[in-house]
Amino acid sequence: MAVLSGHALAGRMIVVTGAARGIGAGIVEAALAAGAAVVLLDLQRKATEETAHRLDPTGARTLALEADVTDPASLASAVRAGAARFGRIGGWVNNAGVVQMTPAKDYTPEAWGHEFEVNVAGVMNGAQAALRAFDGQGGAIVNIASNAGKVGFPNMAAYNATKAAVINLTRSLAREWAPLRINVNAVCPGSVATPMLREVADRLSSETGQSSEALFAGMVPAQLGRHIQPIEVGRVVAFLLSDAADIIRGQAINLDGGDTPY
Repeated sequence: MAVLSGHALAGRMIVVTGAARGIGAGIVEAALAAGAAVVLLDLQRKATEETAHRLDPTGARTLALEADVTDPASLASAVRAGAARFGRIGGWVNNAGVVQMTPAKDYTPEAWGHEFEVNVAGVMNGAQAALRAFDGQGGAIVNIASNAGKVGFPNMAAYNATKAAVINLTRSLAREWAPLRINVNAVCPGSVATPMLREVADRLSSETGQSSEALFAGMVPAQLGRHIQPIEVGRVVAFLLSDAADIIRGQAINLDGGDTPY
């Protein structure tokens, strides 16, 4: 399997939100492999520190911090700490997100609002924090959307809607911030072997009586015939953060094994 050059992100500091596990951890791993220093942000500080230690045992190129994407002040504090450790930020990945399995008729305003607060406002907060951190010198932002934002899955109306919003927000920011030498793209994963996908399988199991393991095993792209691994998503994200992706702008790239052909 092709791997991004170990020098593609050399000398660059990248921030990844939702970095404690799953796709976020895969992005951190890929960015480190490409030569970056990485600031890992997540609400789960201990898990984030464990991930940083697993991927960078010496701690030379990682900094794990607790941060809340719904709180701009929290992100600003993390940016200051990252800059003090590694210098200017050159890339930002808005990965933090939540999903609730709820029939559309049962959504409360509070539940609906919570997903939008984290999945959409959190992305905008992160993008604005990145804009300020780039300090007029340009950079790259990658937003983690989902194929759910293009397809729309049952009992996930809020998640589907938030990820569609992230896709359009990406297009808007790419056009508006291009004169500032900021490149903005999104990726749309599907069927990635993450704790979040297992939680979806567990929820479906409780509702249907089917085995959670069997449900999880069946959540694979038809063409690929297996789960996508977090590191595979991470490698694409690392590429989009690199100078080699300068001609790719405002895109929402499917990373779902061919399930979504548009």
